[in-house]
Amino acid sequence: MRVPTWQLFAAAVAIWGTTWLAITFQLGAVPPEASVAWRFALAALLAAGICRARGHPLRLPAGTHPTLALLGLFMFCAGYLAVYHAETHLVSGLVAVGYSASPLVNMALSRVAFGTRASAGVAAGGLLGVAGIALVFWPEISRAEAGAGALAGGALTAAGVLSSSVGNVFATRLDRLGVNVWQKMAWGMAYGAAGCAAAALLSGRGLAFQWTPGYVLSLLYLAVLGSIGAFGAYLTLLARVGAARAGYVGVMTPIVALAVSGLFEGLAWGPLTLAGVAVAVAGNVVVLRAR
Repeated sequence: MRVPTWQLFAAAVAIWGTTWLAITFQLGAVPPEASVAWRFALAALLAAGICRARGHPLRLPAGTHPTLALLGLFMFCAGYLAVYHAETHLVSGLVAVGYSASPLVNMALSRVAFGTRASAGVAAGGLLGVAGIALVFWPEISRAEAGAGALAGGALTAAGVLSSSVGNVFATRLDRLGVNVWQKMAWGMAYGAAGCAAAALLSGRGLAFQWTPGYVLSLLYLAVLGSIGAFGAYLTLLARVGAARAGYVGVMTPIVALAVSGLFEGLAWGPLTLAGVAVAVAGNVVVLRAR
């Protein structure tokens, strides 16, 4: 049964919008490198199980593994490590604004890698998305203090956006090699987990774990829904509509995260919040309707 495109988009946005809250339970005693390694190691095992259940072979041609490894290292390792570390230097609003540029970065890399032309509608919608997210988080952005930490956080955010977009390029190449979504997830997440584990060991902090209810439950949520559910929807969407339009997930996700924060953390909505949401939603409509 073919899942409608709008449902894939909605699923990725809804799930990733709630993972921002879940990630807060992962920060603290366990270093980000270890937390991301545990998350994607568990997700890789689940994806492999789904492959077995659906009859998708896990033994793939040797020529696909370099691309699978690059997918894992860029999308599931470097991109996530950059986000975790960026939030130690910057307010979350700045990181969200950086990721709202995903459609534009995806569009540029798709043009470079595959010669794919995006329509003016997709570009206009992406710009509206960036403007909307900037309005939503402007009060938080305006309070940020410039300095070495802010520069480091900005560089990490840019690196995270670029890394995720490069990962999209390798995901598209794997589509053309005949590797399906679940095979990509099983191997890509395994390579990503291995990369994060290596980073954890090289940092000297090791693969720590915390046996507290908050850490374990949030890890399960992030691995099952935040990784298997959301990436399954997103990578299917990527193959179906292309990187530029699929990247708009990165614009709408912070809006859902804002709503979740309002419910569970008491975040107040002001006039700029409402205006920004309206602009971002308008951009969403433009992107999804554009050719």
